[in-house]
Amino acid sequence: MTEPRGQAPQAGPSYPTGGAAPGPVGTVTAIARSWTWILGSALVTLAAGLLILVWPDETLHVLAVLVGLYLLLAGALRFVTAFARESHGERLPALLIAVLYVLAGVLCLRNPVQTVAALSLIVGLTWLVSGLLTLYTALAAGDLPHRAVVLGAALLGIVAGIVVLALPTESARVLTRLLGLWLVLLGLVELGVAFAWRAALRGSGPQSRGPGPTV
Repeated sequence: MTEPRGQAPQAGPSYPTGGAAPGPVGTVTAIARSWTWILGSALVTLAAGLLILVWPDETLHVLAVLVGLYLLLAGALRFVTAFARESHGERLPALLIAVLYVLAGVLCLRNPVQTVAALSLIVGLTWLVSGLLTLYTALAAGDLPHRAVVLGAALLGIVAGIVVLALPTESARVLTRLLGLWLVLLGLVELGVAFAWRAALRGSGPQSRGPGPTV
């Protein structure tokens, strides 16, 4: 009996282009490609900024707790969205940003009764380093949709970190207004990234395999 000519059958199961292989990592990767995780990070940033601006006269203890909770939540969301990156070289900076946020949040919550200078140092370094890592990812990713929006988010984070580190903040009230303003601005930029990523996903269809933005 002769065998039909053509392509040889594959030994294992086939998956759609851009689909993730089964397993814990594949499941997290599929979930992470949803634009709603980026939207969640933006809403967390906006909420933290608005809360800080609404209560400018609260103590440094309350400010440190609010900032610590924001960093922890933002770090957790960034950890999930990091798995939207297909290349390990692009995923690593996103994971580093997530770890950086979580560590900074733990530092703020572990000793909330700290000086204004210490809190400024923690937040400023976090924004500066995460902005630099996001800038690297935006420049290194070959098929990043809406690259200009991600670059804007990276540059805003870098500027925010430099401003917080460079300007002398001698009182909790000054630091409160400064952090609240920057958080609101960062949240608005992250909203732009979220909706830009949603548009990219809808434009490429369900088979999209482009990397998710890192903000």
